[in-house]
Amino acid sequence: MGTLDCKIDQVNHFLKHTHCEKLVLNGDIIDGWSLARRGGWTDQHTRFIRLVLKKIEKRGTEVIYLRGNHDDILTKFLPLYFGKLQIVNEHIHEGDKGNYLVVHGDGFDAVTMNHKWLAVLGDIGYQSLLKLNRIYNKYRSWRGKEYFSLSKAIKARVKSAVSFVGNYEEQLKNFARKHDCVGIICGHIHTPDDKMIEDIHYLNSGDWVESLTALVEHNDGSMEVFNYKEFCQRLDEKARVKALKKLKAGEVDLDPEPIEEPQDALNDEISPSL
Repeated sequence: MGTLDCKIDQVNHFLKHTHCEKLVLNGDIIDGWSLARRGGWTDQHTRFIRLVLKKIEKRGTEVIYLRGNHDDILTKFLPLYFGKLQIVNEHIHEGDKGNYLVVHGDGFDAVTMNHKWLAVLGDIGYQSLLKLNRIYNKYRSWRGKEYFSLSKAIKARVKSAVSFVGNYEEQLKNFARKHDCVGIICGHIHTPDDKMIEDIHYLNSGDWVESLTALVEHNDGSMEVFNYKEFCQRLDEKARVKALKKLKAGEVDLDPEPIEEPQDALNDEISPSL
C-alpha cells in the first residue's frame, strides 16, 4: 500500500470475503520507500487496515505481519506483540503436514542487504515501468484485450533476473532445512510459485500489484496459490449454488433477474488458514 499501482480494491474484496484462523501479511504491505517519495495513500488503503483489525476483533484471527524491505523502518522495533497481532521478522507456521518457515525473503537479496541505494534506484525504475504499464494497458483495454505485464515480460527475458530468481530459491531451500522445516513461504520477488525444490516445498505468494495472488492453506493441510480472478469465479459459483438450493427449497421466488446475495453473506465461502 502507498503506491498507485497497488490493486487495493481487489485486496479489500478478497479480505472481506474470506475467513481464516491465521492471516499472514508477508512483508512490503506498506511501501515506506514510495511514501517517502510522496506515494499514493488513499482511503481504500486505510480501509484495508480497518478490515484487518476487524478480523482480529470480530473473528479472533491471529495476524502475523512480517517485515519486508519496503517497510524496513520497523526493524529496530521488532518483535512487537499486540494481543493477536504480531509484527516479526520471520514466523514458523505449524501446518498439518509439517512446519513451514515464513519470511519476506529480502534477506537473501544481496543488493537489498548490501546496497540499499541501488535497491531504491531499482525501485524507482520499477515504479516508472509500472506507470508505463498503466498507460499501455489502458490502450489494450480500449482494444478489448486482457491485462499484460510489461515488467514480467522484461524480467523473463533478462538473463540476470532469471539467474537471481534461481539462486534466491536455492538459498531459501537451504534456510528452511536449517530450521528443520518441510517448506518455506516467501514473497519479495513478485513471482508466485508452488513447487518442490528437492525435499523442500517452496511457496511464493506473489503480490497484489501485478500477479494478484494469495496463498491458502485448506482444512486438510494442503497449500494452494491462486489468483484473484479464480477467487472471484469460486465466489460466484458458490453464490449460484446457494441460490439454487434456496430456490429448490421454495425460499426464493422464480425471477428472471440474476439472484444476488449481500456481500457480507459471502464471508464463509473460502476459509483459508494463511
